[in-house]
Amino acid sequence: MNNFCNNIIFFIPVQVIVIALLLLSSSSEPIKGHHDDINSLVPYFKTWHVHTINGLSNGKILLVHCKSKDNDLGIHNLTLSVTGRTLFWCYMTYDNFHAALNVFWDNPIFFNKCNNGDCIWIAKDDGIYFRNFATKVDELRQTWDRDHYNNEKGFDMGSN
Repeated sequence: MNNFCNNIIFFIPVQVIVIALLLLSSSSEPIKGHHDDINSLVPYFKTWHVHTINGLSNGKILLVHCKSKDNDLGIHNLTLSVTGRTLFWCYMTYDNFHAALNVFWDNPIFFNKCNNGDCIWIAKDDGIYFRNFATKVDELRQTWDRDHYNNEKGFDMGSN
């Protein structure tokens, strides 16, 4: 009898998990602007890539410096922290213009706008845009500030 109880205790949670996964993966009409796949439900198991694109006119050079609270980034594959506190930001500058903005954070709405783990930021002459793959629109997220950058936002450009 004891063996029977142990088997029941084991199989009931397994059945609940299997049924839940089947329901989540069943075909249904997706909500507009949302992905209908397992990857959108579990972004913690994905590798995320943040791309910055120089879309400035006339061959202008764009300087980009990205970092997190813990890391000054070169080229990295991003994964989410289990604590839900993943945040990366970038400082971008060209000529006498500059901008600082968050480029990656732990948020399901943000994840749905990225293209299967690829988040695209584009520097254009009037500001920095985020490519929203859900709506197929480049969204202006930050206009350029003019003149010299004052380090009030916590960026340390260092000597690199």
